[in-house]
Amino acid sequence: MIGDTSFVEYLREHAPQKLPSRLPRDPALRVDGGLRAPHGTTIIAFTWADGVLLAGDRRATSGNVIAQKDLEKVVVVDEFSAAGFAGSVGHALEMLKLFVAEVEQYEKLEGGPLSIEGKTRRLSTVVRENLPAAMQGFLALPLFAGFDPTVPDPAAASWIVSYDPTGDTVRDRQGYESIGSGSVYAKSALKKRHDPSAGRDTAVATAVEALWDAADDDSATGGPDLIRDLLPNLVTVTARGTERVPDGEVRAATEHMLARRAQRPGG
Repeated sequence: MIGDTSFVEYLREHAPQKLPSRLPRDPALRVDGGLRAPHGTTIIAFTWADGVLLAGDRRATSGNVIAQKDLEKVVVVDEFSAAGFAGSVGHALEMLKLFVAEVEQYEKLEGGPLSIEGKTRRLSTVVRENLPAAMQGFLALPLFAGFDPTVPDPAAASWIVSYDPTGDTVRDRQGYESIGSGSVYAKSALKKRHDPSAGRDTAVATAVEALWDAADDDSATGGPDLIRDLLPNLVTVTARGTERVPDGEVRAATEHMLARRAQRPGG
């Protein structure tokens, strides 16, 4: 293990049962009979004036049942990166935990932070480890958001990377991306509302609007619940670091959006 900066390689050699693809799977959860393991959606990421904003709704579903109303699908990885997930909740959470461990392992052994390119490759390896489970129906995919503090231009420093089940990566160049069952509706909203020069207030409002549009048409995506104080999770990744947007700020943007939508309930 000396000199090996990959935690995934360490697990593969010493504890392969801890890899996401080796998670125990109930034979009763047959893909052909309808997968009943909890699934999570929808995640969005887009650029704004200072960097990247990553956001996700809170709902997890199991078939036609809401399995969880307060799931957190957005994870802070380190000072300049975060990731969200859609798909099989158990496998996705283990994948992101393993990814965080990969980044920490590298920094401890190398004495410095992993580059933004290195992080995307490390996450690719973790995603590829889950391929056997994905082929059995336990698909889980991340959406990565990062910021390169060595690049002076915030637009060029901002990274949004999506993955396919084999670990192949695609860095977004249009400034926004979404994954999950509600992604088509969220991306349609972002296509109209995304402004790469927007300030923080506008960026938060855009995220709330896009997730609302996804929830409006996709039953697996949860809308904001002001009664239970269940709001989307929002994280900004900028030159100042990774920051969770306070619930009070998200609630204010949500209330403002709902007030406007009340005037035009059809759209």
